[in-house]
Amino acid sequence: MRLEPRFVKLSTRTGIEVRRTLPNARKRMIGAWAFVDHFGPTPQTEGMVVAAHPHTGLQTATWMFEGRFEHRDSIGSIQLIEPGQLNLMTAGRGIAHSELSLADANTLHAVQLWIALPDSVRKMAPEFQHLSDLPSVELGQATATVFAGALFGEPDLRASTKIFSPLVGAEIRIPAGTATIVSLDPKFEHGLLVVQGEVKIDDSSIDLHTMEYRGLGTETLVIFNSGTTESILILLGGEPFDEPIVMWWNFIERSHEEIVEARNRWNSRDTSIPEFEDRIGGRTPAPELPNVTLRSRL
Repeated sequence: MRLEPRFVKLSTRTGIEVRRTLPNARKRMIGAWAFVDHFGPTPQTEGMVVAAHPHTGLQTATWMFEGRFEHRDSIGSIQLIEPGQLNLMTAGRGIAHSELSLADANTLHAVQLWIALPDSVRKMAPEFQHLSDLPSVELGQATATVFAGALFGEPDLRASTKIFSPLVGAEIRIPAGTATIVSLDPKFEHGLLVVQGEVKIDDSSIDLHTMEYRGLGTETLVIFNSGTTESILILLGGEPFDEPIVMWWNFIERSHEEIVEARNRWNSRDTSIPEFEDRIGGRTPAPELPNVTLRSRL
């Protein structure tokens, strides 16, 4: 099944437009992966400025291909992220953060992913983790770097990312004109997002920026780079997430009432999500709720 992205303009000072593949009308989640935004490659004319905004009930995972970001948050984290590194922010009961791209990089290119937290931990204290030493493996002439979970279920290919559901996340780079075989966990559902290049999966061409979805029981994929430059893909997988969620704006909760509470906490400057100093200033207020009751979904 093919998941096509839709274009979304972020509420940033520089109006960055992203390609959003999840949630999708055809598939809402892949395992606990609930959200996939892909932005760039974009020339750094103005940069990306995302003022303080909140999250609850989820983890954000930021993976860079090109460029440099500065992350700041309400628990005191200040962290630069560069290509090949992961920033993982666990919102838990509530956190706020800002993001600022740095002008010394010519191009901005990244994905930001959300992981839904299971009910047992979704009200935990917020945390932040930065990882620069991540496991990688050669797949023939291709290379896979694991940024969440374990690839092939192998302990040696497990990232030290602190996650709370069975899942995997990896970047796969394939040289031009070569093919690789990727082994998958048949207990997982998977999505492969084409970030760069021309790709065929099991002899079927996949458009750039499109995600190929495979359900439970898939054990291998053959990926061929049919172009003349390196291809980059993001592999996401996990056991199906069996808890209904309500996702609105930057919050993942379990009911309409919890969404209303989270929105009110942020807009009223409740101290449960502390203020923090950054280099941007200002904060992004939560928008008006739709005039309907938000419903949970799987």
